[in-house]
Amino acid sequence: MTPQEYCSKKTAQSGSSFYYSFLFLEKKKREAITALYAFCREVDDIVDDASDEHVARSKLNWWGQEIEKMWLGTPQHPVTIAIQQFIEPYKLEQKYFKLIIDGMMMDLEQQNYETMDQLKEYCYRSASAVGILSASIFGYTHPTTLIYAEQLGLALQLTNILRDIKEDLARGRIYIPLEELDKVNIKRANLSHSVGEKSFDTLIDNQVAIAQKLFDSAERNLHIDDRQSQKAGLIMGAIYRKLLNRIASKPAGSFTKRQTLTPIHKLWIAWRIWSKP
Repeated sequence: MTPQEYCSKKTAQSGSSFYYSFLFLEKKKREAITALYAFCREVDDIVDDASDEHVARSKLNWWGQEIEKMWLGTPQHPVTIAIQQFIEPYKLEQKYFKLIIDGMMMDLEQQNYETMDQLKEYCYRSASAVGILSASIFGYTHPTTLIYAEQLGLALQLTNILRDIKEDLARGRIYIPLEELDKVNIKRANLSHSVGEKSFDTLIDNQVAIAQKLFDSAERNLHIDDRQSQKAGLIMGAIYRKLLNRIASKPAGSFTKRQTLTPIHKLWIAWRIWSKP
């Protein structure tokens, strides 16, 4: 199995919405973004599957060393071997890969956040860094497009948090900040018991509004000259906006059934955006 085949298999196994945003990319860019996403899956799986924090931290440290080896020309893992060939063509910066690792470390060490600013710092590391690397692969000419990528990453991650609220709670994690819970008089320990109450609906409405503002701000910062090259990101944003709207329509829904879109729906969104001039 070649490094690229390994990356393709890794991303296919995840069943992620990202597949639909990659679908229409030219071969080289599709291979580059697939390798990047495989890297994200590798490090994210370490945290999700962690039964021993020390072992997980050791694995993440290994990946941190592997990142440095990419820039030295001596990577060992199929994913980093695949990524290495795209560093120069797409001007990928090492610091963003390291920020992704930092975000995974935060997941190991911190189950709760006090403020929205703290949560956004986590989201910047775990998602905006990925967005900026992705924008570099897709191609851009205006610096504000990186602001678009940063804010899109924040919006996507906040949407993920709302979608996965029940699963995260089962793992002992509550990403919605304490200051947001305080606004609606919900205690962390009572979050699951508030489902179906007006306070819970208001909590979700407030978080949806924050994510929607970030989606809007992201699109405003995407320069018109870069819209064509950044269509893959626009597809992802459109899929997640639709998911966010579904969450908003049934705030308690994430506690009864994981909110998703069908593959056909995602494909339709991808085709609709890609076919626009």
